[in-house]
Amino acid sequence: MKKINTLKKNYEFRYVLTKGKYYHGKYLTIYIKKNSLNKNIIGIAINTKLGKAVRRNNAKRLIRENYRLLKDELVLGNSIVFLWNKNINLEEADFFKIKNEMINIFQTAELLKK
Repeated sequence: MKKINTLKKNYEFRYVLTKGKYYHGKYLTIYIKKNSLNKNIIGIAINTKLGKAVRRNNAKRLIRENYRLLKDELVLGNSIVFLWNKNINLEEADFFKIKNEMINIFQTAELLKK
């Protein structure tokens, strides 16, 4: 299984969050910034106030898996940061709701290949 390229450093997240375009959904806010690489790089951030580590990691796994299923349909060369909406409880995280929201946001951002 191929590894998903991820943002790891604080300055990488800050760069995408300050310079990137953002798109809102009910569960996620997605920031997208073009990069000079020929691959997509993602970062996932969930506030610690939303729940304990088990719930946060579960939500991250759901986001990562949905991205993995959609990554072959996406245009390459973007840095993408997923932020969980602070007004939505982590217990409402559902695989199919997140998948539909990601598809809608990627269509709005014109990242899906035609």
